[in-house]
Amino acid sequence: MAELTRVVFVGLGAIGLPMAASIARGGFDVLGVEPSEQGRERAADAGIRSVTGIADAGQADVVVVMVATAEQLAAVIDDALGCPLVGARWIVMSTVGPDAVRAQAARLADAGGSVVDAPVSGGVARAANGDLALFVSGAPDDVQAVLPVLEAMGAPRVVGSEVGDGQAVKVVNQHLCAVHIAAAAEALALAERLGLDPAFVLDVVGQGAAASFMLGDRGPRMLHSPDAPVLSQIGIFVKDTGLVADAAAAASADLPLLAAARERFLLAEAKGLRTRDDSSVIETYRAETP
Repeated sequence: MAELTRVVFVGLGAIGLPMAASIARGGFDVLGVEPSEQGRERAADAGIRSVTGIADAGQADVVVVMVATAEQLAAVIDDALGCPLVGARWIVMSTVGPDAVRAQAARLADAGGSVVDAPVSGGVARAANGDLALFVSGAPDDVQAVLPVLEAMGAPRVVGSEVGDGQAVKVVNQHLCAVHIAAAAEALALAERLGLDPAFVLDVVGQGAAASFMLGDRGPRMLHSPDAPVLSQIGIFVKDTGLVADAAAAASADLPLLAAARERFLLAEAKGLRTRDDSSVIETYRAETP
């Protein structure tokens, strides 16, 4: 099936490009859609052909969307309406929240298409290795049809039969990610205030019960903040904590830890760090040092 299936991949950003490359390694014919000239140049260097807009992409069996926001997803669907791609099977992998993916899935269904909801977790490194965690939901026939494409990017876990179920699981995932990043930043900033070597503390506590993925992954970058390589921007967690807060409000759920973490990402944004690596949230603690 992989040799016969053409995939259009929309959004060749920091995580989208390695995802598209993983699909290509799986034997699929991949065409990228990326408005940025610099992004298209990076894609070419990675062996991925690309075009500027979805209207130029022609036909495909599967369309994968990996854009940053619900507004960008809606704009992609706007451009696709009236194009041959609108009737394809779509995989929405962006983190946009349950309501947004349901709304766009309804638009595509009205135009003859179908949607599998499959937000991802794992970051750039796991995307490059084709080892992402995928929270997949949708009609069983649609999920089965796109499963080979999903498996090329990582480990798909079917979490529901309705579009939006995958986004709901991702909301929970992002709650934990945000809280864990903020907790790691707060702890390492505390080590600095106590006069300890934060690199030594990171090594010591990272071997015990206090270890977490985010401490091990973001902790070393926090030690190089604000000059850490940008693998996931502060702005992503400003957006995602907003999605979590909105989902919680709709469910009448009280999330004080999420609120505290969100405050830190918003403060980092206010300090001009929106496009810095999310590990730079530690700067919001350092700024409070007398």
